Amino acid sequence: MARLVALGEGAERWALPVFCGAEFMRAVTHKRVFNPPSTVEQAEDFVETVVASPSCEIVQPGAGFSGWLLTTAREADSHGNPMFDAQIAAACRKHGIERILTNDSDFERFSALHVRRLA
Repeated sequence: MARLVALGEGAERWALPVFCGAEFMRAVTHKRVFNPPSTVEQAEDFVETVVASPSCEIVQPGAGFSGWLLTTAREADSHGNPMFDAQIAAACRKHGIERILTNDSDFERFSALHVRRLA
């Protein structure tokens, strides 16, 4: 969490694919993931605080995204649930992002991204 706080409070530009905000809200409000889960309002407040950082850029899929997604998914042999990760990886690639901060080791399948651990 300290890395995220440092990013949010720092001057260095960083990006958040729009898919990550939605996935965060899905996870923290899920009663089988957290007991008790966050309310939608709590999750929304957190996401709004994160994206309010002046150094944060929200990465949108945009025009031509389907080509990036298909290429990224094929290169990593993504299908089923890993397609969600492929969306994030493709959005990063499309916008020239080469590093991703995550504790999700599944992102190591995407050779175009350098994975850095949050913790």
